[in-house]
Amino acid sequence: MSSVESHQEQLSQSDPSPSPNSCSSFELIDMDACSLYEPVSPHWFYCKIIDSKETWIPFNSEDSQQLEEAYGSGKDCNGRVVPTDGGRYDVHLGERMRYAVYWDELASEVRRCTWFYKGDKDNKYVPYSESFSQVLEETYMLAVTLDEWKKKLESPNREIIILHNPKLMVHYQPVTGSDEWGSTPTEQGRPRTVKRGVENISVDIHCGEPLQIDHLVFVVHGIGPACDLRFRSIVQCVNDFRSVSLNLLQTHFKKAQENQQIGRVEFLPVNWHSPLHSTGVDVDLQRITLPSINRLRHFTNDTILDVFFYNSPTYCQTIVDTVASEMNRIYTLFLQRNPEFKGGVSIAGHSLGSLILFDILTNQKDSLGDIDSKKDLPNSVMAQGDIPTLEEDLKKLQLSEFFSIFEKEKVDKEALALCTDKDLQEMGIPLGPRKKILNYFRTRKNSMGINRPTPPSASGMNMPNIPKESEFCSCTGDTANGDYMDVGIGQVSVKYPRLIYKPEIFFAFGSPIGMFLTVRGLKRIDPNYKFPTCKGFFNIYHPFDPVAYRIEPMVVPGVEFEPMLIPHHKGRKRMHLELREGLTRMSMDLKNNLLGSLRMAWKSFTRAPYPALQASETAEETEAEPESSSEKPSGSLKIQYCWSSKKSTKPRVSSLISLYSKNEPSMAASYGH
Repeated sequence: MSSVESHQEQLSQSDPSPSPNSCSSFELIDMDACSLYEPVSPHWFYCKIIDSKETWIPFNSEDSQQLEEAYGSGKDCNGRVVPTDGGRYDVHLGERMRYAVYWDELASEVRRCTWFYKGDKDNKYVPYSESFSQVLEETYMLAVTLDEWKKKLESPNREIIILHNPKLMVHYQPVTGSDEWGSTPTEQGRPRTVKRGVENISVDIHCGEPLQIDHLVFVVHGIGPACDLRFRSIVQCVNDFRSVSLNLLQTHFKKAQENQQIGRVEFLPVNWHSPLHSTGVDVDLQRITLPSINRLRHFTNDTILDVFFYNSPTYCQTIVDTVASEMNRIYTLFLQRNPEFKGGVSIAGHSLGSLILFDILTNQKDSLGDIDSKKDLPNSVMAQGDIPTLEEDLKKLQLSEFFSIFEKEKVDKEALALCTDKDLQEMGIPLGPRKKILNYFRTRKNSMGINRPTPPSASGMNMPNIPKESEFCSCTGDTANGDYMDVGIGQVSVKYPRLIYKPEIFFAFGSPIGMFLTVRGLKRIDPNYKFPTCKGFFNIYHPFDPVAYRIEPMVVPGVEFEPMLIPHHKGRKRMHLELREGLTRMSMDLKNNLLGSLRMAWKSFTRAPYPALQASETAEETEAEPESSSEKPSGSLKIQYCWSSKKSTKPRVSSLISLYSKNEPSMAASYGH
C-alpha cells in the first residue's frame, strides 16, 4: 500500500464528467458497481514487430499459466527459463525476454499484463507496464473499497488516467502546451479506453498445443528470403502450416486427441538463404550490378540468382552443407529437449528447396543399418561417408601385392587417378593389373561427377562420360560392398553431407525436380529406384504453379494418367476449381440473360402495332385513346403518341413504348426522329 500513499498527492478531486463528444470513443456499460474487491487475473503477453509496429500477442492459456506459476513460486526469477510455444521458444523470466530455440530471431519483450488501453485508431489493446499496472490496480482497489470514484492519476509519461467507475475508465493523452494554458484533461482530445483484466478485452487466446509429438517435419524453403506472395519469412509460413495442422486435429481427430490416442506434428523451418548471402557474395554482386531499375535488380540478386548459385560448384557446396548441417543440428537439439520422442521424421521442400533435398537424398549411403538413429548419433557428420583408402581399393581388386610399389613411389589415390598406362608400366605393374586399376579409377572418376556430362556433338555422337540412363536410380551389389554409387543425375561435383536420421517421407511442394533432371540430360528414371535412406516420395503441386513440374512421366513414359487430386480439409473444392466453375456458371447465366433480353426485345419490335390514327380524327378522340387502352387486359401493348408541332398527316412516335405483363417485368424502349 506504500505505492498508493506515494501517489496520494497525484489523486485530485472529482473531475467533471467528459463531454458527450468524448464519451463516443469509449463504451458505456451498466454502471452497477460491486463493493467487494476481487484481484485481477494476470495474463502474459509478448511483443512482436509487425509492419514496423509493436503488436502485443498473448501467450496461450497453458503457457501463461506456467509463466504465472514460475513467477509466483517465490524463487528468484533470475536465470529461470520457461519453455513456451511447444518448446520452440524459451522465456527468461528475469530478463522478461523471449528467445527462439531452433532458429535465429530477434528476442521479444515479455510482460505480465493486467491493465490495457486502446485508442480510436488502435486495432488491439496495449498493456501498461507492470509497474504502472500495479499502481492502477492499487488505486482501483482503494476506489472499490472506499467507494470513492472519479480518481485521477498521472502516468510516468505525464498522461492522465481517470477512474470514473468500475466500468468507465479513460486515458487522456497530453497535448502540447496544455500545462501552459491550463487546459483540463477533458479538453485534451479524444480519450482512450482503459480496461482491467484480459477477460474484458477482445483478444483470441488459444488453449495450447498437445504435449505429445508424433512426427517431426523439416521444411526447406525455395529461392529468396520471402516464401509467399505476402513476402513472409520461412518461419512465418511454417507457423501457418503448424496452425493448420493443429486445426485439423480439432476438426478431424478431436475424439482421438481427447482420448490421447494421437499427438501433434511438429514443423520446423530450415533456412539456407541467410548463410549463403552472408558469405560476402552480395558485396561482389553489388559492385557489378547496374544502377538502373535498382529495385528490380536487387530482387533479382536476392531471389532468382539462388538458382544459379545452386548450379555453381562453390556455392552449391555451401547450400547443401548448410541444409544438411542445419537439419542435423535441429534434430539433435530437438531430441535433447524432447527425450521421450519416439516418432518418425520427414522432410519437405518448396521450389528449389525440394531439389536440394532430392540431391541430398539421392547421395545418401544406407550404412546406418538397423541401429536406432535417435540413440546412436555421431557428433559431427559432415563428410560423405568413409572414403576407402588406396590399400582398401587394391585389396578389393585383389591387387594388394602392388601396394608397396605405390607406397615406395609415394603415389596416393589422387596421384594414381592421374597416372596413365605408360606410368604404371614404368613402375613395373603388369598389363592385367594395369587395366584393372585404370578401369576402376576411370569408372570411379565418372561416377563421382568429376567430368560434367556434355551435350551431344554436332555429329550426334554422345561423349563417353555421359552417364547412362540405367545408372540413375539403380541399386546394385556394389553399394552393399561399401562403394559410393553415384546415381548419375548430372549435378556439379560436390560432397554431399550425410544425414544422421532416415527420413520416412519426402514431400516436394511446387517442385522443379523434373525440369532440372531433364536439363541435366536425364530422360528416364528407373521404376525400381528408391532413395537409399527414404521410404516415400510425394510430388505435390498446384496446377497454376509456374515452376512446378511432374515427375511420374519420367518414371513411366509410356503411360498417361491424371494426377491425384488431394481432397480439401474443409470438404469443399479447391479454389481454382471453384473459380473455374464459378466463371463458367457466371458466363452461362450472362449468356442466357442476354439472349432472353434480346429475344423479348425482338418480339416487342416484331409484334403487330395498333392501326395508325387518322389525321382527320379530332383532338378529343386523341385524348380519349389512353383511357380506352387502359381498359384493355394485362399484357397488351401501350403506345403513347406525341404529335409534332408541325402539321402532318401521320403521327410521330417520339417518346416511349412500354411493355407490361402479368408475369414479366415491364420494359421500356424510346424512339425518336
